Amino acid sequence: MRELQGSQDGAGLKFAVVVSRFNETYTERLLEGALKALREGGVADGDVDVRRVPGAFEIPLVARRCADGGRYAAVVCLGVVIRSDTPHFEYVAGESARGIMNAGMETDVPVIFGVQTLENEQQAEVRTQPDETNRGYQAGQVGLEMATLLRSV
Repeated sequence: MRELQGSQDGAGLKFAVVVSRFNETYTERLLEGALKALREGGVADGDVDVRRVPGAFEIPLVARRCADGGRYAAVVCLGVVIRSDTPHFEYVAGESARGIMNAGMETDVPVIFGVQTLENEQQAEVRTQPDETNRGYQAGQVGLEMATLLRSV
């Protein structure tokens, strides 16, 4: 039996990070976490392109465009959607997730879902702490692992 698995060594690989400006206090913390994970994985700052979009709903289009060209080993998508009193949350969260998944499936490039869909701001605080529990950091690690795994498949 042969078992393959990705690694956290992204040296020499290029990554795109698509980050939403909406809920910017939290998305900036997610971005910092993702960049930290990529740096720890040996990815040079010059090999990471950050693309900013207005909100989570706009992430999939830019992620798809980044994945299309084959320039990036993975695209990490970051955003924060917090539930409110209207059904807007369900539309934004669901379509963002669907679009991000489709971008990866249609391009064969890992497009990582790091969009946080949360009930309240307390959950956003917990998920954006500056440590290994930061969901952006974890999304960066997943990006590294998937990029290196697909190179061996």
